[in-house]
Amino acid sequence: VNATLKELHLYNNGIDGEGAAAIAFALKANRSLERLNLQGNEIGSEGAKHIAGALQVNATLKELHLYNNGIDGEGAAAIAFALKANRSLERLNLQGNEIGSEGAKHIAGALQVNATLKE
Repeated sequence: VNATLKELHLYNNGIDGEGAAAIAFALKANRSLERLNLQGNEIGSEGAKHIAGALQVNATLKELHLYNNGIDGEGAAAIAFALKANRSLERLNLQGNEIGSEGAKHIAGALQVNATLKE
């Protein structure tokens, strides 16, 4: 397990749900990464669910950028569920997705519980 990497920028790389699953698997074990930028990929809600699973156990990630990834309300719900358990994330960018009103409601509910998010 890499113990020195602090930032990983993988934006605009055509990463899909399967790729996001691999990243999430690594994120579960990683204890150094603080910033992950996946903006402009194609992880969709499948990938968002995998990333959400990692957020539930990862204790070091402070910034996560999921801008423009085709995430819908279902993916937003998974991320919201993870935010209720996560105690390290300070910045989350979901801009440019299609989370809709239902997804927004889930995120809003998570914000009532999460005490670490600042942006």
